[in-house]
Amino acid sequence: MRYAYITLAILCIVLISLLGTRGSTFNKPPRQVFPDDIFPQMTRQARYLPQSASLFFADGRADRPVPEGAIARDTIINDDLLATGKLTNGDFLRGFPDAITIDARLLARGQDRFNIYCQPCHGALGDGNGITKHYGMGATSSYHDDRLRQMPEGELFNTITHGKNTMLSYADKLTPQDRWAVVAYLRALQRAAQGSINDVPAARKTDPGLQ
Repeated sequence: MRYAYITLAILCIVLISLLGTRGSTFNKPPRQVFPDDIFPQMTRQARYLPQSASLFFADGRADRPVPEGAIARDTIINDDLLATGKLTNGDFLRGFPDAITIDARLLARGQDRFNIYCQPCHGALGDGNGITKHYGMGATSSYHDDRLRQMPEGELFNTITHGKNTMLSYADKLTPQDRWAVVAYLRALQRAAQGSINDVPAARKTDPGLQ
């Protein structure tokens, strides 16, 4: 009979532990069931505070210098024009930074990034007819509007970096170099939309479909 009472008491304790405080809020840390000196827990392990002293290291500092050859988690760009798209007076850059070379490789990279991140909303042609428009998102800008055709490249870069209106920032997805590649490809889309047969080199006008 004694064991029955002990078993019942244990079951009551378990039941109260699981359900007794369910949904309650607390303003104090939870109590530790087992003392730390017997069962050490990570929540109360020894640690150093920032800028504190340490007897372990010879220089007496807890903060350690950066090891030689360590690589920063985020890329540090010393070229402000490349990183922001703004001149020293705060105006947006027209054109591209000197660090960006406009070539087929850059345009191919821009097309690749554009198709992944921009095409769903802006469409493959940049006309604002992306797949999201079929799901009720009808406020996507067309790159072929005069406003965007006349917009400085630096401002386009800034929009990709920080977002605008319903467009979110893509700085966490595209490096500064990739953002400039997207801007270059965007300009290629705008130029192609305004092109005519007169823009085709004479040696290529005999290609099928161009006569």
